[in-house]
Amino acid sequence: MDKPRVFIARYIPEEYLAQVRQACQVDLWPEDLPPPPDTLRQRVRGVDGILSLLTDKIDAAVMDAAGGNLKVISNCAVGFDNIDVSEATRRGIPVGNTPGVLTDTTADFAFALLMAAARRVVEAHNFTRAGRWETWGLTQLLGQDVAGATLGIIGFGRIGRAVARRALGFEMRILYYDPICEDDPYAAQIGAHCVDLDTILRHSDFLSLHVPLYKETYHLIGEAELAKMKPTAVLINTARGGVVDHEALYRALRDGVIAYAALDVTEPEPIPKHHPLLTLENIIIAPHIASASVRTRGRMIEIALANLLAGVRGEQLPHCVNPQVYMTDLE
Repeated sequence: MDKPRVFIARYIPEEYLAQVRQACQVDLWPEDLPPPPDTLRQRVRGVDGILSLLTDKIDAAVMDAAGGNLKVISNCAVGFDNIDVSEATRRGIPVGNTPGVLTDTTADFAFALLMAAARRVVEAHNFTRAGRWETWGLTQLLGQDVAGATLGIIGFGRIGRAVARRALGFEMRILYYDPICEDDPYAAQIGAHCVDLDTILRHSDFLSLHVPLYKETYHLIGEAELAKMKPTAVLINTARGGVVDHEALYRALRDGVIAYAALDVTEPEPIPKHHPLLTLENIIIAPHIASASVRTRGRMIEIALANLLAGVRGEQLPHCVNPQVYMTDLE
C-alpha cells in the first residue's frame, strides 16, 4: 500500500521528521523563503496533506490544485488567517493550528518591545554604535517610566492575560478592551478593568494589541484611534500587521501624535525596504519573532506534525480550528 503524500512548505530540521518520513512520502520545501504561489500549486498536486506556515496562502486555488486526496491542512502557527478556512470546511478538510504553546514566549517579547520602546533601547544602541556618545547628559535619550504607568491591552485572551501578569511586577494599572469582558474573575483577581475602546485609547500610556485578524479587526487602530491616544503613548503590536493602519501610524509618529511604536508584525510581511516607517527613529520593527525561542518553535513543529499525521490517517486533529468538519448529519 502506497504511503500518503504530504507537502511541507518550509525547511524543518530532520530531527523532527523521522516519524513523518516513516509514515508518509515527504516533499519538503528546502528554502528559507516560501514557495511562490505557482510553485506551491504545482507541489501540492495529489497530496494527502499540507503543512503550511503563515506566509503560505492556502486558498481555493491551492485546494483545487491538491485535488480530492487532500485530507488535512496543518498550519504551523496559532493564527490561520493565511488559510481560507471556510473553503476548507466546505470541502470537509480539517485545518490544524498550534495554540497555547507560544503564549508565554509571545508575552515575553511583547513586554520586551514595551520596555525597549519606553527606554529607547534601540535608539541608544544605534547612538553608541554611530560614535555619537560623547558625554553623559541630563536630557539625553529620555524615555518613559514603565513602573506605575497605565497599560492598555486590546484582546484579553491567553497572550493578553500573560502580558497583564508581567505588568503586575511593575505595579502598572491594567485596562483591557475585549468583546467578552463582563464578570471576568481573572481580571478581577489581578485588578484589571474592562473599558470601552475610546477609554483605553485615551488613558493608556502603553497600548498592546493581542487580537486575531478578522474583518472586524482589520485596521482597528487607524488615524481616528491614534488621534485619541496620549502624545506620550507607546503602541505595541505582536498580533497581526493588518490590525494597524501603517500609513496612519507613520503620520502619527512623524507628527508627534503618539511618541513611539514597537511592531513585531507588519502589513505586508516583510515590510518593504523603502516603507516610510523605516525612516523614523521612534519605532522598533522586529521580523515577526515573538515566538522565536528554541523551545517554543520546537513545540510548534511537533504539534503541526501531529496534526498532519492525524489528518492523513483519517483521525481527528489534536488541534482543529474547524471541528464542524467532524460533525455528522444525524437526520
